[in-house]
Amino acid sequence: MSTSDKDTLHLLSIFHYIMAGIIALFACIPLLHFALGITMTVGGMAEQEPALGFMGAIFSGISGLIILLGWGLAVLVFLAGRNLDKQTKYQTCLFGAAVLCLFMPLGTILGVITLVTIQSDSVRELFNQQESQSISIE
Repeated sequence: MSTSDKDTLHLLSIFHYIMAGIIALFACIPLLHFALGITMTVGGMAEQEPALGFMGAIFSGISGLIILLGWGLAVLVFLAGRNLDKQTKYQTCLFGAAVLCLFMPLGTILGVITLVTIQSDSVRELFNQQESQSISIE
């Protein structure tokens, strides 16, 4: 257990928080499409254009799913960063780092660095110590 490992994990957690914010921000881009789809749906139902209402519902449904998926991934990356800082829930950190690899180029760089860092023996031991301390406290 070295302080440099803790410092590295703290720095990685800060970068995870930043990437979570960036992911959440980019997930808000389809909000325009969502609003347009809702407008098409309401306008298509109010007038006699059922095809426009149907297409608006599909448009808003797909964009809504994309928004929720993006926000969900942002929450996952945020939780992985929080767990990195606390040195708990190793599997969540591992999965969060793997998900980050999808977001090129910054996410890929951060994900690979995180994966390499948390798979070292000293960091695994740090996670194991924190987990055993939290079990003994409860």
